[in-house]
Amino acid sequence: MNKNVEWICVNALGIALFVVLTMCLQVPVFENYYLCLGYAALVVFAGYYGAVSGMLIGCFGVVLYCLLTGGLRGMPGWAAGNLLIGAALGMVLKRVDIRRMPVWQYILFGLFILVITAAAMLGIKSLTESLLYAQPMAVRMAKNFYAFAADTVVMWAALPVYSLLKKHVPYLPLSETPYHKATQAPASRATMS
Repeated sequence: MNKNVEWICVNALGIALFVVLTMCLQVPVFENYYLCLGYAALVVFAGYYGAVSGMLIGCFGVVLYCLLTGGLRGMPGWAAGNLLIGAALGMVLKRVDIRRMPVWQYILFGLFILVITAAAMLGIKSLTESLLYAQPMAVRMAKNFYAFAADTVVMWAALPVYSLLKKHVPYLPLSETPYHKATQAPASRATMS
């Protein structure tokens, strides 16, 4: 099968998993906000397949979820924020060996997730919604604080899951996508004597 087709299928699987986890496992946290467990799929797929996959799964997972549930009001900001989360997670998780991380680096990575999610949910999502719905930025930030807190917790909880997966399944098919050039030089031909 063509590598591009395989790569599209892997990302489609990630998007579907994001939507299924978000829709089927709705754990109420705040007033009318549920934990978005799809972020666990985002962490795993961004870790294995990188920033582009993270961005696609985060953005299109939200768009598909919102289309299926009819909750289009928060979709533009949420999808835009997930572009940042997917890109950041993919860039960092693809380069670190989470299986051998000391505790202090694990805590530092947790703080990285906190900062990225704050920038995405309190920054990008709030700004987008403030512009779209003509509401003050402070009001949107207050309303999006629930999403920020809950999404951060889900991604923190997904880190040990991803670490365990990487321990037992270090590489998945297509971990090197068409968008990630192999860094190794071609093998030289051995001469027969």
